[in-house]
Amino acid sequence: MSAVEPDTTGLEAISNQAEFNLQLWQYLNRAASDWKISAGKEKAKLYAPLFARIERDFGIEAAFMLGVWGIESAFGDPVVEKNHMRPVIPSLATLAWGEPRRRAYWESELINALTIVQRGWATPADMIGSWAGAMGHTQWMPEVWLHVGIDYDGDGNVSPYGPPDDALASTARYFVERGNYRRGEHWGYEVRMPGGHGSRTSRSYAAWQALGVVRADGEPYPQLDSTARAWVPVPGGPAFLIGPNFFAAKSYNPSMNYALALVHLGDRCTGGAPFVQQFPGSEPSPTLAEIEEIQQRLTALGFDTGGADGRVGLATTIAAREFQRRLGIAPADGYAGVKLLARLRQGS
Repeated sequence: MSAVEPDTTGLEAISNQAEFNLQLWQYLNRAASDWKISAGKEKAKLYAPLFARIERDFGIEAAFMLGVWGIESAFGDPVVEKNHMRPVIPSLATLAWGEPRRRAYWESELINALTIVQRGWATPADMIGSWAGAMGHTQWMPEVWLHVGIDYDGDGNVSPYGPPDDALASTARYFVERGNYRRGEHWGYEVRMPGGHGSRTSRSYAAWQALGVVRADGEPYPQLDSTARAWVPVPGGPAFLIGPNFFAAKSYNPSMNYALALVHLGDRCTGGAPFVQQFPGSEPSPTLAEIEEIQQRLTALGFDTGGADGRVGLATTIAAREFQRRLGIAPADGYAGVKLLARLRQGS
């Protein structure tokens, strides 16, 4: 601790949390971006033996694991780590010192982080994560690594960083034990939903099929006896039948939108297609090059994006919102998309 200096990022984030009301299609575009899908496909090939072993041991399909890995850390992307993550120990120490509402929690997590170092699972330099201390490939707080993590590569440590074996296998264990993931079942499907069937009633796929609810891609349901319920997240947008494994994804973050982003990204990384039906008012997801151009143009106009790395973080979102406000664009939602880029190309 002798070299630890205060990092007030977390204190500032708690007291000045920006409000951004992204629509679901915007959130999905960001979570399942083109560059993230491309990176995920590369990881699927690179770690195919690891994913096969996890599926054999825990029953969780590769797509599901790719989804959570991509959502949480962009597959351990070094650019995200360098530009968008903070040293965990200074963050937790500062929160334990300066955030009185949950001081005992931050103190305990600081001790947990130091325990991870003491056990040799990571060095202090390795320990980077969110301003709140979530860390590693799947962004767990230190306490979870200590109590749920497993040594999957047999080196004697539970490693949140480096090779992803321990992190992904530990997360698979989490989904089975805390999310009740069901071996051999898909999370659900995009469907074409006749009027009057959008209910919370759980039925077998055979029963839904008898009601005229068919897969949007025209393929058959592979397990007619499995059960699911209907969900139409946005009126006029895509409809879904979601099964128990969708709610296993939701166990990681209590948000239906998060769960949909996780399973959709995973499907895209393993060759799945975009949704057949469009969200009202949606636009295509920007490419990596387009996001870089948005960041460059915003910076040139005096809006600090924190660099042009093609990754949309808080700084880029705030810069986009301030640009929208300056021009009177409503809603000023901070979404860095192709329509914003077109406006930037027109000049201010």
